[in-house]
Amino acid sequence: MNFQIIPRSLWRQQTRFYSYKPVKRVSLPPANKLPQNADTAGGNLSLTNDLKSRIRATGPIPVATYMKQVLTNPSAGYYMTSGDVLGSKGDFITSPEIGQIFGEMIAAWCVNEWSKFGRPVPFQLIELGPGKGTMMRDVLRVFDQLKVSSHGMAVQMVEMSEHLSAVQAEVLCRSSTEYTDKPYYRFGVTANGTKIYWYRQLEDVPEGFAVVLAHEFFDALPVHKFVKQDNAWKEVLIDIEPQKEDRFRFIVSKSETPMLRLFLNNYTDLLEDRTHFEISFEAESIVRQIGARFSANGGFGLVVDYGHLGDKRDTFRAFKNHKLHDPLLEPGSADLTADVDFSLLNRFCEDTAQIVTIGPTSQRAFLEAAGAQERLNVLMSNGGLSEGEKQRLADGFRMLTDPEQMGERFKFFGLYPKELESFVRRKL
Repeated sequence: MNFQIIPRSLWRQQTRFYSYKPVKRVSLPPANKLPQNADTAGGNLSLTNDLKSRIRATGPIPVATYMKQVLTNPSAGYYMTSGDVLGSKGDFITSPEIGQIFGEMIAAWCVNEWSKFGRPVPFQLIELGPGKGTMMRDVLRVFDQLKVSSHGMAVQMVEMSEHLSAVQAEVLCRSSTEYTDKPYYRFGVTANGTKIYWYRQLEDVPEGFAVVLAHEFFDALPVHKFVKQDNAWKEVLIDIEPQKEDRFRFIVSKSETPMLRLFLNNYTDLLEDRTHFEISFEAESIVRQIGARFSANGGFGLVVDYGHLGDKRDTFRAFKNHKLHDPLLEPGSADLTADVDFSLLNRFCEDTAQIVTIGPTSQRAFLEAAGAQERLNVLMSNGGLSEGEKQRLADGFRMLTDPEQMGERFKFFGLYPKELESFVRRKL
């Protein structure tokens, strides 16, 4: 299956609250909702006070520091303590939640690419930031049907949130066990016998041929923000609002910060015609880890996210109840995100000298090439579905592929070992 390079003129402004219009998933029952943290308000207040204390002690903090604390603070972070943050009842909904076809096409692509490598075994199926586990459930169902799961495959879930890992285990496993004395902190087995392990970070996952999936993972990684003022680049920081002690505000650094110096030392060639830049150094680190795995053991990867080719500016924002929300208000109560700059992600890959990339291509083009329309036709011919269920299937498919909805806003980006560059380039 080939990717296509999408011309810059086709990239559209993305608004998450529009892309994530709730659509009921009809093919599989939803996971049981875990109870919301009873002390959510207290947790938000605690996080707010922690951030204020840090700012008072050390001065204004980078946006990346704020974003990381808001999302992953162990006691009050959005992903660490919140209830059902994903889905129509949460703050946003993702493509796998809209319909099973999305995950099934990802699985078909993985099997196709794995076969091109000679179907090496054993191998690691790694997902970064697995959400509710819905996409992995659909992927594993296809793998089971095609007998891929029986070929020495282990599923490795990289998930910082123990709360979300419990949700994922409930969706995927017949049983699971928590551990404190192993590299993984949770282990489970699916109904068909596939072993699944949970890790807090990618570097803890065992070595081996790797199939790496990252769906809406990179958009949640902390970003540093830089702006050009008076012909000089400065870092955007977060401070306490002087007149309102219960609020935060954005300010611009008065002097050069360490991350600004790192940025200017390595990426000045990307700054032409720009006055605003967002960069995730954590994303760079993860790309380097993936490159090292590919170089040592082989593998390939797929990044799926919303983003741009370097033509957007300020994309840092928050979402709550499917609507835009002030990112500096009630930290910990809403999801924080920033569009993925695929031109920068490609630069990270190039700098490793271990990864060659394909794309990005649009979600619509990928799903069409994978046979999503044919799969929809099969599902629609199921005599056991009501007219209402068929309508929801059609509505979900339209949302995934319509250029005015998710079809063009979401991108697919392939990663391969550098040694395969001549082969990969022939696919473009």
